[in-house]
Amino acid sequence: MPLWQIDIYPAENQVDREAIRTTEEIAELGLGKNVSVAFARGFLVQGNFGAEEAARLAGTLLSDSITEHSVVAIAGQDILNEPPGTQTVQVNVLPKPGVMDPVAYSTLGAARDAGFAVDAVRTMRKYWIGGVDDASLDSICRRALSNDAIEQVVVGPLEMDQLDVGSPSDFKLVTIPIRELDDEGLTKLSKDGQLYLTLVEMQTIRAHFAKIGRDPTDIELESVAQTWSEHCSHKTLAGRIAYQGPGYEGHGADGAPMADKRQYENMLKETIFAATQQIRKTLGDDDWCVSVFKDNAGIVTFDDEYHVCFKVETHNHPSALEPYGGANTGIGGVIRDPMGTGMGAKPICNTDVFCFAPPDTAVDSLPPGILHPRRVMKGVVSGVRDYGNRMGIPTVNGAVYFDKRYLGNPLVYCGNAGLIPVGMEEKEVKADDLIVAIGGRTGRDGIHGATFSSAELTSESESLSGGAVQIGNAITEKMVLDVLIQARDRGLFNAVTDCGAGGFSSAVGEMGEHLGAEVWLDKAPLKYDGLTYTEIWISEAQERMVFAVPQDKWDELRQLCESEGVEAAAIGRFVPTGRLLLTYQGHTVGDVAMQFLHDGRPPIIRDAVYTPPETQPLDLPAMSADDHRTALLAIMGSLNVASKQWVIRQYDHEVQGGSVVKPLVGPLCDGPGDAAVVRPRMQSRRGLVLSCGMNPHYGDFDTYHMATSAIDEAMRNAVAVGADPSKIAILDNFCWGYTDRAETLGSLVRAAIACQDMAVTLGTPFISGKDSLNNEFSYFESDGTKQTISIPPSLLISAMGQIDDIGKAVTMDAKEVGNVVYLVGETKSELGGSHLSLVQDLAGGQVPTVDANVAKATFAAMHAAIMSGQVRACHDLSEGGLAVSATEMAMAGTLGMQIDIAAVCDSGLSSSEVLFSESNTRFLVEVSADAADEFEKSLSNHSVPVARLGTIEADERMIVMQGDDVVLDVTTADAKEAWQKPLAW
Repeated sequence: MPLWQIDIYPAENQVDREAIRTTEEIAELGLGKNVSVAFARGFLVQGNFGAEEAARLAGTLLSDSITEHSVVAIAGQDILNEPPGTQTVQVNVLPKPGVMDPVAYSTLGAARDAGFAVDAVRTMRKYWIGGVDDASLDSICRRALSNDAIEQVVVGPLEMDQLDVGSPSDFKLVTIPIRELDDEGLTKLSKDGQLYLTLVEMQTIRAHFAKIGRDPTDIELESVAQTWSEHCSHKTLAGRIAYQGPGYEGHGADGAPMADKRQYENMLKETIFAATQQIRKTLGDDDWCVSVFKDNAGIVTFDDEYHVCFKVETHNHPSALEPYGGANTGIGGVIRDPMGTGMGAKPICNTDVFCFAPPDTAVDSLPPGILHPRRVMKGVVSGVRDYGNRMGIPTVNGAVYFDKRYLGNPLVYCGNAGLIPVGMEEKEVKADDLIVAIGGRTGRDGIHGATFSSAELTSESESLSGGAVQIGNAITEKMVLDVLIQARDRGLFNAVTDCGAGGFSSAVGEMGEHLGAEVWLDKAPLKYDGLTYTEIWISEAQERMVFAVPQDKWDELRQLCESEGVEAAAIGRFVPTGRLLLTYQGHTVGDVAMQFLHDGRPPIIRDAVYTPPETQPLDLPAMSADDHRTALLAIMGSLNVASKQWVIRQYDHEVQGGSVVKPLVGPLCDGPGDAAVVRPRMQSRRGLVLSCGMNPHYGDFDTYHMATSAIDEAMRNAVAVGADPSKIAILDNFCWGYTDRAETLGSLVRAAIACQDMAVTLGTPFISGKDSLNNEFSYFESDGTKQTISIPPSLLISAMGQIDDIGKAVTMDAKEVGNVVYLVGETKSELGGSHLSLVQDLAGGQVPTVDANVAKATFAAMHAAIMSGQVRACHDLSEGGLAVSATEMAMAGTLGMQIDIAAVCDSGLSSSEVLFSESNTRFLVEVSADAADEFEKSLSNHSVPVARLGTIEADERMIVMQGDDVVLDVTTADAKEAWQKPLAW
């Protein structure tokens, strides 16, 4: 059967854009300044047809006859034309065998639908590189053209005569002789087998199988490892932790203040979960939480007909190895969380938050095994972009943070909110229900993804754990979603969950936990032959959902799937045995008690110690008006403050037509919005508000204050656009370093305590969360010295609020000349971890703190003022403080502002402190002159500090006075230029 190679080039009058992009990237990475590049995309197509048919396939299906031209040849023979230009070295880049290739998959289906007898397809990229020596070419191939985790590079002509699509393998039952292993052997098995279990856990498994008198099969051991993984069981944060740290604000059951020492039997349950339970108990009959911490996403009430759910996940380790695929499947996976919540929710919007090392990091400073931050950033952004856009789900809110400590471990947080009908929030697997898998086929992609997330990354991770990376196919997931909603509304299943970390092992294992299940692994549809029964079981191939289907509904569900072009297969049934029975081709390959699988893991026992660094004085130099201007422009142009429009404008935030307040606001749609407002139901004016808060630099001072600041920021962002603070739900995502160290774990416990204190006081329940630990990267220097890069403690708080009438939503851009500007909230000397400190390299200072009771009163007062129509514009004060927020507000409105900070300075603060302090719970508010007195009165009635600063002006300048003295004068044009320049890619 011939293998055809089809190369597609830009037409003669077209620009070779990919070649230009690649040339720029090579230069940006410092790999060559005079390198010439030409490019062609290619297909390897294996099928029973001749040259004429191959040419017709290329011309009608694979290329655009107006902008491209194609060349066809038998693979392995010389291509029928000369490569473009005078390039001397040909480089072919192909997905490695077993890596998901969505374009090839779609091409195969389309070609068959068009009547071509195609057997297999594989995509490729072809480059012709000139002006390089062998060493430079190798660096270019590794750093700019390919990713070794998922791709292979062939230099020179591609010589192959057939595609490897897998071949059948003979069945062989593998047994692991765990009973004979000593502790050293158990540790080696855990590491070499990528189980990443502790010695105590391995000893527990050994003891269990010794008790039942046999060794485990490989699939049984893998099932336990997946179920006991950090990703699936949150075992560290739910473990027994002896905490010793400073006194905190929490109180015991008797109301007495807690001591500096505390023994947690389940730290998460006794902090985050406990806060929600206490809030729900206080709410009583007015409790608006529906389902929390027990399903794939948290659910709260919305209106009489629908609830809303929200989940935020991390996909850090895969994104470090393969940024595009890791982020792509991160957003795809979190979209499936609402889909698998209750009886299935319809996803309505996405969020994302990224943490990167600075993109201007010198190439020669990178440790081995680390991708350049610029490449990581571009890959992550495009991965999220492609998946969300292709599924038709708007990405409406997010943030991007930069710190050199994210070099080895970028953080990729992806979130999704969904709409679920009232009454569909519960599900129950029933005996004899069929286990039905629908969606994507199973391949080797994603093997050991769940266990891999528990590992520390090293310079070897790319080659050892590349299989833990998946590549997504958004179109398949959209088709699965269409089937899910129809099947839900037709009552064709009893339960559903997504097939994510751990693959079938986690999905089926969790669904059958309280009943039992038997699985027929040979019935699972495969992408190619040759998978072992264990690979089928633990593969994390994407776009798969698992349903519990009554047998009398199976035919109807199957017909529905066929009508939508979605593959479905019954791969087992749920049985009331209390066991997980796995079979393959008639052989029993696994038989494990559900009780041991889910309850047999020994508790993690850890010591946690935390001592916040003592507050050091900050030596703030005297600053003139010119100094303030210079500092402001430096902050506006710093990566953490600078415009993220390069990211935002790649996302479709309009699709579904419900985006009310978008990520960029103002007359030119380029101002930094505080939060998103979405209209989930077109027939209703009720809106959903999504925001986030995160302050990694504050964790260097005290993780308690970092956590309270993150909650305060997420809350005030939501309140700033009109969310009702009495009905805001929050999610926690802890990303930390290696928590085996008592000090590192202590900093996490300290943050969890802060979350509990803050949530209870605000009456803001946590409804879901996710943690990602061991975010460290280790490598060895040339002299053999081990170096480790640990991320800063990073807590993301995501908030989901609601607004009764979207018409009352407020944006941050200045609206009208003559309107009055107010500062709401108290400004303190809190420059510790501030952006002024960062740009001026200042150490010390007090990190911003939160008075939760004051915050609660302030949020309530602001909401009342917004709902009354008094507020024209509102912007929260965060990174950069008053100076940045006021400048952003004026800049976004294409207006100016003149304010006087003398009254604020009267509290003993210098003008520099007032301008750049990052104190929490503050808003900058624009009020019409007619409503000014009423606004002041309403804030004062809530005992909320409010200071009248000045007015909106026509002249596009930001002028700040202190009495008769000008302390800051900058044009908004200069500010915008500084703000937009760093990431204007």
